[in-house]
Amino acid sequence: MMAETGELHMKKFFADQNGATAIEYGLIASAMAAMLIAAMPSISDNIVTSYTAIGLRIANAK
Repeated sequence: MMAETGELHMKKFFADQNGATAIEYGLIASAMAAMLIAAMPSISDNIVTSYTAIGLRIANAK
């Protein structure tokens, strides 16, 4: 009888989908955060270069 209860419990556990969506969204968010952190140095260098070029054009326009 105990083995049947354990087997039934395991079947219910693996069939239960509660919380799966939240875990999936958490994994997606963490993957996106990792990609953004990896891309930040390249993006920040491009932004600094762009603003420097804009600033020089404004300074030379006077």
